[in-house]
Amino acid sequence: MLAQPAQSLTDLALGLVTVLLGLRLARAPARHGNWRAAFFWFGVAALLGAVHHGVIVRWPRAADVSWGVVSVIVVVGVSYVLAGTVAEVLGPGRARAFWLLRSVGFLAYVGMVVSGHAGVAAILWCESLTMISVLVLWVRAAFHQNPMAPTALVAIAASLAAAGTKALSPDMLQTVRLDPTSCYHLAQIVGTVLLYVAVKRSMPPDDSVPEPSPNRQQQVRTPR
Repeated sequence: MLAQPAQSLTDLALGLVTVLLGLRLARAPARHGNWRAAFFWFGVAALLGAVHHGVIVRWPRAADVSWGVVSVIVVVGVSYVLAGTVAEVLGPGRARAFWLLRSVGFLAYVGMVVSGHAGVAAILWCESLTMISVLVLWVRAAFHQNPMAPTALVAIAASLAAAGTKALSPDMLQTVRLDPTSCYHLAQIVGTVLLYVAVKRSMPPDDSVPEPSPNRQQQVRTPR
């Protein structure tokens, strides 16, 4: 039996959806590599989270270690979201300038993990500068009519709303047999799907159509 069935199964659902969407981006142009990486890192974190809630949580010391690992993977995924945002809004050559900014939040969170304070609240606190940077960049992109910006902003809003479900009272969710963490997992699926839709909208419509080979073109052009 699972130690925390609702939390484990909802995290499993989040992980499977996220990895599947990442696989659907596998043939995307090279400039979308940061988005692919973000989906895979988030997906792996959710799948490991399912194992954490279902099995490892039975042993408190092991659970502390596994949760620290899961949360660090989430923070790495956030790094790729920032890198993808910078590349999409400002251009690929600008991404390096933001890695110094990114490293501040990452190192701060690693310090929180080492001190035993890993968790969603710690992520939000340490990653606030990164998240604000992402939000500001997408607002700028919307002002410049970037086609990806509207859906990306909705995805950000959905993810922030999902994080807000952690503050819900368990009594409010008893009727649907969920808890705040399980509700967070399910709500985060919405933000993940919206981010995928935003990335897909930034691609040329013929990305998935293979280019005809030169020999094939020659065969088509040469009359018989």
